[in-house]
Formats: sequence, structure tokens, C-alpha cells
Amino acid sequence: MNAVVGGFDEINKAAPEPIYQQIKKTIQRKIAAGEWTAGQKLPSENDLVATLAVSRMTINRALRELTQQGLINRVHGLGSFVAETPRHASLIELQDIALEIEQRGKRHTSRVLALETVEANTEVAAHMGISVSAPVYYLCAVHLQDDTPLQLEMRYVNPQAMPEFINQDFMRSTSTAYLLKQFQPDEMEHIVRACLPDAHCCEQLQMKPGEPCLQLIRRTWKNDQVITYVTLTCPGDRYELGARYATNEYRMR
Repeated sequence: MNAVVGGFDEINKAAPEPIYQQIKKTIQRKIAAGEWTAGQKLPSENDLVATLAVSRMTINRALRELTQQGLINRVHGLGSFVAETPRHASLIELQDIALEIEQRGKRHTSRVLALETVEANTEVAAHMGISVSAPVYYLCAVHLQDDTPLQLEMRYVNPQAMPEFINQDFMRSTSTAYLLKQFQPDEMEHIVRACLPDAHCCEQLQMKPGEPCLQLIRRTWKNDQVITYVTLTCPGDRYELGARYATNEYRMR
């Protein structure tokens, strides 16, 4: 296995983007372009510290998060290597439901029920770290697979961080696809729970009262600011969430 050497973009220490994110993006870009291929060894942490003139902690965070994303493998005593196949799982990474449906050979469509500016209530304000009654963008949409309702999306977005969100056509592209083009999250929180549908869910997802739902609640941060807070509700018999990862890359905490 030949090690990859050099080729790192110059780090801009004055940029608002964290340095570890700049390092991550350089590695991600080179892997995606095929410049760095599966099995190749990355420069050592010592080499990266010396070459980029940044702290070991910064390098370690970048490599750790790339490992969690499945892009590299870290082998104790040997170093970091480009992974054979990146792992993607809906509980670990942000995924566009339209792509999930299309990858199964099905057709995705969506209905936008609401796209408007509203005042944050107590719950939304607490989850987004903003003041009660502060303006937020609200999207309510239903995602369908071959004309069968699969997911009800209720999303709040910080208008200061994403001012153009309100002007998008989410019948043509999903909110997740749009947001992924706008920023790379620093941190995400996922909460999965079982629940019973309310009248609104029953109507939009064509469910009977008492049928169980699977609900994913997600918050996404950038620069210590919550960008979006979303609740995704799915009929329990039509959708499932899962994750697969190498156990040697995750330790009990």
C-alpha cells in the first residue's frame, strides 16, 4: 500500500470555517475525485501537524470524524488508510429521502403543505436556542413513494443562517438536498421514538388512528448555531431506520 503524500490545500487560519473542517474537506474531495484510492495510506498525524502547522488535536478531530463517516480506516500502530467503501446509514449521516427512494428503483414525489415564516413557540425556541416569538421558517411536506405517503416532514430553519430557504421550490427538490448544498454540519443530534399519529399525521400519511409511527427528530448545528430542527414521521410498517458500522471504529463512552 503506497502512502499518499502532499497535495493538501493551504489552510486559511483566518477563515470563519474551522481548520479541522478545511482538512476534512480536502481529504473528502481527493477521495471523491479518485485522486486518493482505497487502501492508500494517509500522511501520519506527525507529518500533517508539521506540514499544516496546526495542533495534533485539530488533526485528530478531522481524522476521527472521517473515520466515523466511513471514508478512512485508522489502524493502531499503522496509521490511517482510505476506506474500501464509504458506509452510509440514515442514523449516522444526513440522507435525502428522494435518493433513498430512487435507489430502491421507486419514484419520489412530494407535496408542500406549508412554507412560511412563523413565530417560534416555546418548544421550537428551546430546541433552536432562540427567543420565543423569534421568526423562523417553517416547512411542512409529505414525501411519497410511488404515490404512497411515506414521510411527513415538519421542519424549522433559522432564517439568519439560511435566508433563501423560504424562496425554494421543494416540490422539485427536497429541503435536505438544498441544505446539504448550503453547508457542511458541524454537529447533529438524532432522536428516534415510536409514537401514535395525531389527526394531521393520519390524514397526510393515510393511516388509521392507533397505527404506530416511527419518528426521527433531528437538530443540525453549524458554528455552534442550530440551523434546522426537523421532525420526520413515517408509518411504522412502511419505513425503517438503521445503521451499519465497523465495531472497531466505535467505542463505548
